[in-house]
Amino acid sequence: MSPPNKRKSPDSDREEASSKRQATTTTTTTEPEKPAPSSSSSTEPPPAAPAATQQDRLARFKALQARAKSSSSQNLKEATKESQRLATDPSQLNAVTRKHAIASHKLLKAEIEDSGGDFERKRAWDWTIEESERWDKRVKKKEAHRDDTAFRDYQRQSEKTYKRQLKNMGAPDLERYTKEKMAAIEKAAAEGTLEIVETEDGEMIAVDRDGTFFSTAESTNFAQHKPDKAAVDRLVDDLRKAEEASLKKRRERQAKNGEDSGDVTYINEKNKQFNQKLARFYNKYTAEIRESFERGTMI
Repeated sequence: MSPPNKRKSPDSDREEASSKRQATTTTTTTEPEKPAPSSSSSTEPPPAAPAATQQDRLARFKALQARAKSSSSQNLKEATKESQRLATDPSQLNAVTRKHAIASHKLLKAEIEDSGGDFERKRAWDWTIEESERWDKRVKKKEAHRDDTAFRDYQRQSEKTYKRQLKNMGAPDLERYTKEKMAAIEKAAAEGTLEIVETEDGEMIAVDRDGTFFSTAESTNFAQHKPDKAAVDRLVDDLRKAEEASLKKRRERQAKNGEDSGDVTYINEKNKQFNQKLARFYNKYTAEIRESFERGTMI
């Protein structure tokens, strides 16, 4: 006869279920995991760089280092020279050099004259004939320019102004002149007015009967010449500068004589002082009369 089945309590059922779950968890955690296959294990390591490439890089690096060092040293030298140049006043240096040259010249002249020698002859030994002639010409030109600075007469003043204007015009455009001349000759030859004439010296020259490029007393073609815009602008600029210089001299002269503006109403300095004295006392009474004279309404 089989034994009777015992009835289990709810508490015993819960304990049995929890023990089973713990056993399952312990079994799952204790199993070792299989490592995943890796693809890196089958690849080979990269090859090392060649020795020649490393040596080239090292040589280039050393060359750059040497270049940077030389550049920095050169920059330091140039900066030192620049600071020394800025610290030295060129005007004072020129003055000292000039004084030293004058002192040396006087000392040498005194020594030679004390010994009974000729200073000019002794000094001429250090120069060639060409250098001496150039120096004499330069000294003569400088003396003539210094003597010609003051006002002599109006003719000489006009000549100086003309030479200064020619100098400011610049060198002539010979290339443009040659082109215009050849164009005029070709035009005269095409029109049949060009003639070849032999001079007394036997030289053959081309003469234009109409005076197209060789003007004569009867030719009027010079009036048809039209200068270019640059030449006209240069002439206008020269006239403007001359007018500005004249106005500047006039203002300086008026400031020197104590005049602000107005016409010159005196013939000498004494007459000028007398007119100024009259103006101080009587201008306020004669203002209306003077204005009438200027308007032309005075009877």
